[in-house]
Amino acid sequence: MKILKPLLFLLAIACISNVYAQEEKRFKIHTVAFYNLENLFDTINDPLKFDEASPIMEMKANRSEIYKQKVKNMARVIADIGADKANNAPAVIGVCEIENRKVLEDLVNDPLLLGKDYGIIHYDGPDKRSIDVALLYQKALFEPIDSSAHELLIYDDVTRKRVFTRDQLLVKGKLDGDLIHIIVNHWPSRSGGEARSRSKRVGAAKLNKRIIDSLQSIDPYAKIFTMGDLNDDPTNESVKKVLKAKKEKKDVPLKGIYNPYEKMFTEKGWGTTAYRDALSLFDQIMMTQPLLENDYSSFRFWKAGIYNPAYMFNKRGRYKGYPLRSFANGGFTGGFSDHFPVYVYLIKEVKEDDEKVED
Repeated sequence: MKILKPLLFLLAIACISNVYAQEEKRFKIHTVAFYNLENLFDTINDPLKFDEASPIMEMKANRSEIYKQKVKNMARVIADIGADKANNAPAVIGVCEIENRKVLEDLVNDPLLLGKDYGIIHYDGPDKRSIDVALLYQKALFEPIDSSAHELLIYDDVTRKRVFTRDQLLVKGKLDGDLIHIIVNHWPSRSGGEARSRSKRVGAAKLNKRIIDSLQSIDPYAKIFTMGDLNDDPTNESVKKVLKAKKEKKDVPLKGIYNPYEKMFTEKGWGTTAYRDALSLFDQIMMTQPLLENDYSSFRFWKAGIYNPAYMFNKRGRYKGYPLRSFANGGFTGGFSDHFPVYVYLIKEVKEDDEKVED
């Protein structure tokens, strides 16, 4: 956590209305993030899961060394997200493409993250390859109150057999005293093509919307984040028609959803993953309207971003500009993930009797 010095912070967010330099306001800042960890699997074959299809299990040698380096690479990225503004790693971060709790324990105990004292919220899901979602949180900043896994029931359009895919993880807790809800997602892939698989992601979006609606029926002013690898862009049916996510903050009604990543995708051409020379922005963090208000007595949205420093993407060759993934052509590249992480900054005004600005 960092409390930004007044003038520097005010220059950075001059676009926020009703904030004036002469008022010498002080703000806390926290980072909320999401990262697809690209097949963070251990080296142990689970006879109850199809984990032998994971890239690391397909390797013939040096699995332990590769696993250790993979964990270290993931820890490096997580430690860096938000550090330039918040002077800290994410207060909370949703993750996907992880095998089990053990790989998360190895991750949070890496030397780069150990001092952050991350807690773990994870449920074993029904995915046949044991690909799960989870939430990591700094215990000093986030206090979990409740959590639940929500099963997605979807079926193949042709065979009508059930498709076993990832649960949606719902976590309720207090971020530095403010009550928030976080939904972590990893929606069905585009296997078989976007059109053929579209109904599965629409089904995932409908489940997501039911979760959000249930929270808002209890409290219309609930601060809700829904984040994840959606395998859909911000303009696809699942996001625009089912969730009804808005591109502009001014268009978001009380129970509506804002997607800061739509403008990045449609106006700037940014993405978080690439395939066949096309960028996609599958990784997104959306939020409900109460997080957009201008009363900074509690945490509000400041801005969103894609974390893609130079060390995380290919510099040359056919895949120049792509994320520098961990696994390719049957081997370990030494890279990170085939997705860039995404993040949002939250800010909250600090009164004089709350905390002093750090030197």
